[in-house]
Amino acid sequence: MESIKNKTNTQLNNMSRLHSTPQTEVSKDAKSTGKLLIFSAPSGAGKSTIVQWLMQEHPELRLAFSISCTTRAPRGTEQNGVEYIFLSPEQFKERIKNDDFLEYEEVYKDRFYGTLKEQVEHQSAAGQNVVFDVDVKGGCNIKRFYGERALSFFIQPPSLDELRRRLIGRQTDSAEAIESRLAKASYELTFADKFDKVIVNDDLDKAKQEVYETIKAFL
Repeated sequence: MESIKNKTNTQLNNMSRLHSTPQTEVSKDAKSTGKLLIFSAPSGAGKSTIVQWLMQEHPELRLAFSISCTTRAPRGTEQNGVEYIFLSPEQFKERIKNDDFLEYEEVYKDRFYGTLKEQVEHQSAAGQNVVFDVDVKGGCNIKRFYGERALSFFIQPPSLDELRRRLIGRQTDSAEAIESRLAKASYELTFADKFDKVIVNDDLDKAKQEVYETIKAFL
């Protein structure tokens, strides 16, 4: 996922990531220009393909990934404030204490990723419609926080059998990893009805268009 987003960031100077912690709903009086778009899906459902298509083919939607914080070191040509906001573990933990994060995760000791509330508001105030590419729990929590300012999508495969076929076709995972992804997908599918819009991706072009029309009406 990270490599996909970094490629998109190079083109769009934006980023999003990972799990969310519950927050209270944002004030209805919050002044922002842009809105929030949340995308969640089981691995292999086609979410990243749809989001990349929207960003590349529909610049009029003014979509931009939220720029996440991380405690890992910059890689290659990554710049602070472009691909990520780079913080030390101590700085990140202080931000957690101050309740500055909309969402965050410690993937292993002192390796954190998260999204600052102020960063989302900054991008939104600049006129960007901020995109979150997150897991199902993160999607539900971000929707709860932003309420009607956010539109949440769940991209659903037509069946677990079709999802299995797609994962095998990728030729990137072992048989054991595929079974693990399918087990996780079964769990994630139980969250579908908590999202504003469920898109069944049995025809990619049709799914792209349905997402586009829904976003256009929302914005």
